[in-house]
Amino acid sequence: MAMGAPGSADDEEGGGFSDINVTPLVDVMLVLLIVFMVAAPMMMVGVPVQLPRTAAARVAQTAPPIVVSVARDGAVFVRRDPVPEAELANRLRALRQAEGGEAPVYVRGDRAVPYGEVMRVMGRVSQAGIGRVSLIAEAEPGAPPAAGR
Repeated sequence: MAMGAPGSADDEEGGGFSDINVTPLVDVMLVLLIVFMVAAPMMMVGVPVQLPRTAAARVAQTAPPIVVSVARDGAVFVRRDPVPEAELANRLRALRQAEGGEAPVYVRGDRAVPYGEVMRVMGRVSQAGIGRVSLIAEAEPGAPPAAGR
C-alpha cells in the first residue's frame, strides 16, 4: 500500500508518524558528561615514567604556619603563647627569622570579637613586614568541602 498524506485514512489505522523520543538520548549524554567531568582531572596527572635517582638534597618542606589568635576577651596569642598586642610585630619578625622567613601567617578571631579588633591585629601583622595574611573561618555544617582538598 502506498503512503498517504497526513490526515488520511492510514493515520487512523495506526500507520501515523514516528517521532524520535529524545529522553533516553539526553539521559545518556548527561551520564557521559558526568563521567568525563570525573575522569578529566585524573587524566591530567601525566605519563607514568621511571624517574632517575639523585644524591641532591630534598627540597625543604614549608614551615608550619604561624597562627595568631584573638580570643573572645581580646587577648592576642601567637600559636599558644599570649603576646601583648604592642609586641606582636616584633614577635612575628623573630619567629619568621628563626623559621627561615617562609612560614605562612594565619589570623583566627573569635566570632564574638568585633571586626575592627581583628583588623587592628592584622595591621600589626603587616607592620612585621608580612604581606600575605590569611583569615581562618569555620565552615558551616553542610557546606561543600574546599576545592583541592
